[in-house]
Amino acid sequence: MEQSDIVQIRLKSQLLLPESGQSIEEVVSRMGALQAQDFAMMKWAIGCRLPGSTERMVEEALDRGDILRTHLLRPTWHVVSSKDIHWMLDLTAARIRNAMKHRDAQLGITKEIIKKSNAILLKALEDGSHQTKEDLNILWNRASIPTTEYRDAHLLMHGELDGLICSGRTIGKNRSYALLDDRAPIKLRLTKEESLHRLAQVYFTSRCPATIQDFIWWSGLTVGDAKLAVESIKPAFHTETIGLQTYLLPENVPDMRLTSNVLHLISAFDEYIIAYKDRSAMLIPAKFRKVVSNNGMFRPALLLNGEVIGIWKRTPKKNAFLMEVTPFEPLHIEVNDMLENAFATYGKFHSKMIEIRILDVP
Repeated sequence: MEQSDIVQIRLKSQLLLPESGQSIEEVVSRMGALQAQDFAMMKWAIGCRLPGSTERMVEEALDRGDILRTHLLRPTWHVVSSKDIHWMLDLTAARIRNAMKHRDAQLGITKEIIKKSNAILLKALEDGSHQTKEDLNILWNRASIPTTEYRDAHLLMHGELDGLICSGRTIGKNRSYALLDDRAPIKLRLTKEESLHRLAQVYFTSRCPATIQDFIWWSGLTVGDAKLAVESIKPAFHTETIGLQTYLLPENVPDMRLTSNVLHLISAFDEYIIAYKDRSAMLIPAKFRKVVSNNGMFRPALLLNGEVIGIWKRTPKKNAFLMEVTPFEPLHIEVNDMLENAFATYGKFHSKMIEIRILDVP
């Protein structure tokens, strides 16, 4: 394997050269979890991996509870299959709670307040009820639990990490919360060793080639647990060394090298970039800050054959999106044609007309 092979294999393993005939839940399950703090971008992160899907289809899968949005792995939102949420929470929730302790103390959120808040959540969401954050804020304030300075977000995170709540269906234009047991009644419980094995297997299948350092970053596991997880999957995987990096891949990886040019629009915080600690294979260091800001915001990116060649943003208009592309270098005519096709697919996903504006190279 050569350096140039890394991005081409990742395009296939990350389902960006997608297979037909899958459901939204199957795509999410094969990816394990997708980072999802940007709700709109999360929907496209699924859509670009499933030909023919639409934004409405993703929303319906969320409303049905086929896939759920919650906090796990690292202290941020992820979307995960309802079949996987219980064992992933069991494995990773404790470390996220530990990461929250300092801010909880600053906000005066004590164990007693969390217990009181959780009791309110259980009562409010019983009998299959779905409630928005605004609804729950009213109940907390009646119980003299402050919700300012993002305290409400922390209380909801604790409810998620304690396995009580997760995303509910959309109410009007607002997202809601519901009881996890109602949304995911089938609980897959695994031993810690089984969970470590399963998480590593999912990661190194869906994001290969990758290093153990990449896995530690993505999973949020301790170094010790990550090493145990990797050791457990080694009989079915092999290693390739390029320079100073050692990558894991499944045995008998088929030839994934591209035979023609491919262009992708990937979302902000897409797993194709965010799932790795070392992103140099797809993003040269000189362009890194154009895609990832100093405060850790990942911008939507334009890929040519797996390498980042620019960024894009959308601005809503009446029944349309204005799509502005900022390339890193002047685009060739062939790339311009591919760009129109890619944005046409994006427009179909959202049921929107698309206006494209290519900005000058900065």
